[in-house]
Amino acid sequence: MPIKKSAFKELRKSKKRHAKNKATVSEIKSLTKKFERLISEKKASEAKALINSIVTKIDRAASKGVIHRNASSRRISRLMKKLSIVPSKA
Repeated sequence: MPIKKSAFKELRKSKKRHAKNKATVSEIKSLTKKFERLISEKKASEAKALINSIVTKIDRAASKGVIHRNASSRRISRLMKKLSIVPSKA
């Protein structure tokens, strides 16, 4: 446990940041799972609608330092690759 008052404050801040970051990562994971389920069900139009929000959330998380920028690029790249494989009804 921290001894100094400033250390207590930093611990509180750290816990808040941890909770916020964990929620962000969890949201990204759940959206990604939903996207992959749509891909497996061959629902390309719904997946395309969802990919925009996923990319936005991943980019925002990377810019805030929640995830590394290379990790965000890798995730986005993999999602886009999966989307391109699924045939879209034109």
